[in-house]
Amino acid sequence: MFEPVWWEADGEPAVGYLDQRALPQEVVRARACTIDAVVAAIATLAVRGAPAIGVFGAYGTALARTLALDDAAFDASLARIRAARPTAVNLAWAVDRVREAGGSLAAARAIHDEQRAVDRAIAQHGAELLPSRGAVLTHCNTGPLATAGYGTALGVIVEAHAGGKRLHVYVDETRPLLQGARLTTVELAQAGVPSTLIVDAAAAATMQRKDVRAVIVGADRIACNGDTANKIGTFGLALAAAGLGIPFYVAAPRSTIDFARRDGSTIALEEREPDEVRNAGGGLTAPAAVDVFNPAFDVTPGRLVTGIVTEYGVARPPYEDSLPDLATRPGLAMLTPAAR
Repeated sequence: MFEPVWWEADGEPAVGYLDQRALPQEVVRARACTIDAVVAAIATLAVRGAPAIGVFGAYGTALARTLALDDAAFDASLARIRAARPTAVNLAWAVDRVREAGGSLAAARAIHDEQRAVDRAIAQHGAELLPSRGAVLTHCNTGPLATAGYGTALGVIVEAHAGGKRLHVYVDETRPLLQGARLTTVELAQAGVPSTLIVDAAAAATMQRKDVRAVIVGADRIACNGDTANKIGTFGLALAAAGLGIPFYVAAPRSTIDFARRDGSTIALEEREPDEVRNAGGGLTAPAAVDVFNPAFDVTPGRLVTGIVTEYGVARPPYEDSLPDLATRPGLAMLTPAAR
């Protein structure tokens, strides 16, 4: 159920995906056979989560190569895919990597396979950070649906639970599109991890009153100083955690680190359609003409982040020293487990 993206091997070339907009009511598997369909799937959040978008973009690049009549048409298609969502660095990274390989399907498959291994390594490193018992809080969706089938921040939680830690997870519903409510709760139930859904506005009170001992979230782009772009609401969680003395962790693959960006001040933050807020839940919830500010992401300063979990281990402050060091590390597939 939770394989979010795949290459359709039978029939005409296509990228298969699980349409996350339909969950939890139904499981819908769809095909993107054109560049228009690839771009639409990303832009409408049918496929979402930075690592999953990267894998989808990699396969989309391979598809573009099969459809393009010449190199100019190929490059034009890739520009459209890269621009479908500007904040998640994984998308541009994956598209560029497959382009450098000539649009090879093998290169796209390699990215997919590597992401699976990265997911598991992040989970194993991060599980050690979580308490042996008590509550943890998470935001948005960072499980199998958002990655390559295991998860980043949610993978850490599931791994800790599987290792015997007695954790209860508080899940922010994540307005306005409710990724936490619609997706994370389903994944936790599938994994047998006890959880409680809360409205976003209850997060600080939950930390204060429900024995929350850690907050762990994902990321869409991380600057070299630890500034982290993630789903809107993350910055507020970090502030509350800091005020209450609760550790705040970010879990993300190396591919999410933007090594060319010194800090988060210049990260492009996507703003989405006003009707996502005006029509929350499928019906009008505000005056039709009311002005709406609907940012999809915010930036949490690195000074509020206790540790950043990658496939190579846990980076600690000062991030200006610990994160750039990862840029030159060998790929995960080249490392023995002891060296990761």
